Amino acid sequence: MEGAGLVGKHILVTGGTGLVGRAIEKVVADGEGQLDEEWIFMFSRDADMMSTTETKALFEKHKPTHVIHLAATVGGLFRNICYNLDFWKKHTHHTHHMHSAYETGVQKVVSCLSTCIFPDKMMYPVDESMIHNGPPHSSNFGYSYAKRMIDIQNRGYFEQHGCRFTAVIPTNVFGPHDNFNIEDGHVLPGLIHKVCLAKHETGSALTVWGTGKPRRQFIYSLDLARLFLWVLREYDEVEPIILSVGEEDEVSIREAAEAILEAMDFRGELVFDTTKADGQFKTASNAKLRRYLPSFQFTPFRKAVKETCAWFNTNYANARK
Repeated sequence: MEGAGLVGKHILVTGGTGLVGRAIEKVVADGEGQLDEEWIFMFSRDADMMSTTETKALFEKHKPTHVIHLAATVGGLFRNICYNLDFWKKHTHHTHHMHSAYETGVQKVVSCLSTCIFPDKMMYPVDESMIHNGPPHSSNFGYSYAKRMIDIQNRGYFEQHGCRFTAVIPTNVFGPHDNFNIEDGHVLPGLIHKVCLAKHETGSALTVWGTGKPRRQFIYSLDLARLFLWVLREYDEVEPIILSVGEEDEVSIREAAEAILEAMDFRGELVFDTTKADGQFKTASNAKLRRYLPSFQFTPFRKAVKETCAWFNTNYANARK
């Protein structure tokens, strides 16, 4: 997808067909792209980002000036618990984009981390300075340690080569084009799919794993996409930045489930399976983001849930599930 006018920036988005990549593509298409920008959204079939050779070939082919790196292997709490080694191995190979960017003279790289990389035993809220202050939660140590190394490499490439590589740390992202797989997906899309199935079973209840008490900062993918554009264009720090709603906008898993029930018009019973683990409590501070963008408006949670449920219902046949 090319912007009109004289092209000055060639922006390569890896993982461009995923949740966040699709959101960025929509935001750009809806008019928030700039005239000097050419956007290239990469499919997984275009290159294996775990391969040094294929990653280098991709960069030499497209000659990007800027990169948003979203390619990753992702999963929910229970997939992380079962496959920590696999997550570690895959994500240690998901950093080839940095060396290729350095070799081909890319001006800026924005990589994507996650709040689950923060230490388990911390005072909350966590902030950007705390990433390496202790071991991560045991449920996702493989993914967390591998992702932390992106921050280390960003610093190294800057100190040794002057590269402007940075990373963002979103909280719990959801929206259209999410992975709605009940077993492998994250909590919100998984619940949306479960409600959809339960609606077609007379008298069926919605069962939620855990107590429903943990609180999460959910961020709508389209809001995150707009923030990615700002980071790419305006944010000049190498240090990472948390992209999140405020602490006051945290939502419990129970409240999230109730919002989905309302959006999907589900009248069945809501049941919590307390034999399942709750996962990590991980409130994050968005104070740094607010210092930069004090007036940024996030989409209200229930509105974003309603739009996501509507998208899933409309695109059920082709949605990832």
